Amino acid sequence: MSDVVITVENLGKQYQIGAKLQATYRTLRETLVEAFAAPVQRVGKLLRGQPIGVAGLDETIWALKDVSFEIKQGEVVGIIGRNGAGKSTLLKILSRITEPTVGYAKIHGRVGSLLEVGTGFSLELTGRENTYLNGAILGMKKHEIDHKFDEIVAFAELDQFIDTPVKHYSSGMYLRLAFAVAAHLEPEILLVDEVLAVGDATFQKKCLGKMEEIAKGGRTVLFVSHNMAALQALCPRGILFAEGRVAADTSGSEAVRSYLTDCSNVVAQPLGDRKDRRGDGRLRFTECWLENSAGIRVSKAVVGENMRFCMAYRAREPLRNVQFGLTLQEPLGTSLVYCYTADVGQGFNVMPEEGVVVCEITKFPLRSSRYLGDIFARVQNQASDWVKGAFFFDVEDADFYGTGKLDVFHSTGRVLVSHAWDVRQEATRFFIASS
Repeated sequence: MSDVVITVENLGKQYQIGAKLQATYRTLRETLVEAFAAPVQRVGKLLRGQPIGVAGLDETIWALKDVSFEIKQGEVVGIIGRNGAGKSTLLKILSRITEPTVGYAKIHGRVGSLLEVGTGFSLELTGRENTYLNGAILGMKKHEIDHKFDEIVAFAELDQFIDTPVKHYSSGMYLRLAFAVAAHLEPEILLVDEVLAVGDATFQKKCLGKMEEIAKGGRTVLFVSHNMAALQALCPRGILFAEGRVAADTSGSEAVRSYLTDCSNVVAQPLGDRKDRRGDGRLRFTECWLENSAGIRVSKAVVGENMRFCMAYRAREPLRNVQFGLTLQEPLGTSLVYCYTADVGQGFNVMPEEGVVVCEITKFPLRSSRYLGDIFARVQNQASDWVKGAFFFDVEDADFYGTGKLDVFHSTGRVLVSHAWDVRQEATRFFIASS
C-alpha cells in the first residue's frame, strides 16, 4: 500500500470579487435598464482591451492555481508564504471546509484541523461538551475521548472552567482548548494554521513540543506559520507558496531562505503599493520611517536613545475608535517587541482622513542587528490594515548602560533592560544558616 496520505493535483480555487451577497428586489424599470446597458458595457470593455467574462463573474481572483504535490505518512511539512499566497485556502480545502474550483485533493486518514481559534466549537456548549463534539466529528468513539479527556484538560490548563460555556472564555482559553482537542484526539493528519500567534510564548513552546511529539509518533503534520525559526526547527520539508502557486518544494531550511529573500524584495516596495495586506481597507498605511527624539528622519535606530516609529496613513473618511499596533521582530519571525495602543490605555476616538501615527519607544532596547516591523490598525474592533514585514530597520550600538562601553561584545539575548544588582545581608545569613 502506498504511504502517500495527501495527493493534490492541479488544484485551483477562484473567488469572485465584489459579488452580491444576497438577492435584492428590483423594479421592472431597473431590469430593463440593465438589459439595455449590458451590450454597451461589453463594447466599452472591448474598446479598452478588457476581457469580457460572464456577466457578474469577470471580477475574480485565483487564490490557488495549478497546485500539485504529495505528502507521505509521517512527514512534517511547513507551508510558507506571504499574506495572500494561498496557504490558508489550501488548508481549508484539505479540511473539506472549502471546495476547489478545479483539480482535486485526496486524503487518506483522519484529519484534525486547527485553522482558526475554536473552529467547529459551539459557543453555547461547555468546554467538556465541545471536547466530545469535536471528538465525534473526528470519528472518535466515546470511550476513546474518555481515555484522553483528563490529558486534554491538563494540557489546556482549564480544570476550573471546563464546564463553563466557551462563549465566556478569553481568546487564550479558547485557543488552549482548541489546540488540546485537535492534538490529543489522535488525528492521523494534523493541519495547523497561524493560530499559535494568539497564545503567549510559554503556550507556543508547549504547542510546538506537542506537534514534535505527534510527528515522532508517525503522524503527518502540515504547519502554516510566519515564525520561520519554529518552521526550521520543526519541518524537514517546506513548500513555499507565491501568488497562489507552489514556488518551491524543498527542505525546510531552503524554503525559509527563499521566503526571506522574497520578503526582502517585497519590503523594498513602496508601502502604499503592497498587496499582501489584510483588513477591510477603511484605513491604509502609506509610508513608514524612523525619527530620533528631535523629529529628524534617521536611517538607523540607536540603542538606548528615544526612537519614533512613524506611520503615515490615509482613510476613506474620518474614523472613530481606532487602535494601532507595532511588532518588532527578527527576520526569522521571532517577535521581540509588541506595542499596542490598547495595552497602554490609549486609543483615538476621532481620526482625520490623513495623518501620521507615531509610536515613541523610550531608551530603545534592541541590540545591534537588522530587524523587521509589522504594523496594524483596528477600526471599531475590526482589522482595517495589517502589513507583515512593512519595513526593515537596522540598530546601531551605543552606551545603553552608561558605563562608557558599547554592547558589541555580548551575544546572548536580543533585548536590553535597565537593571541593578544588590546583595541583602539577611538573605546571606539565611543561606549560611540553611547550609
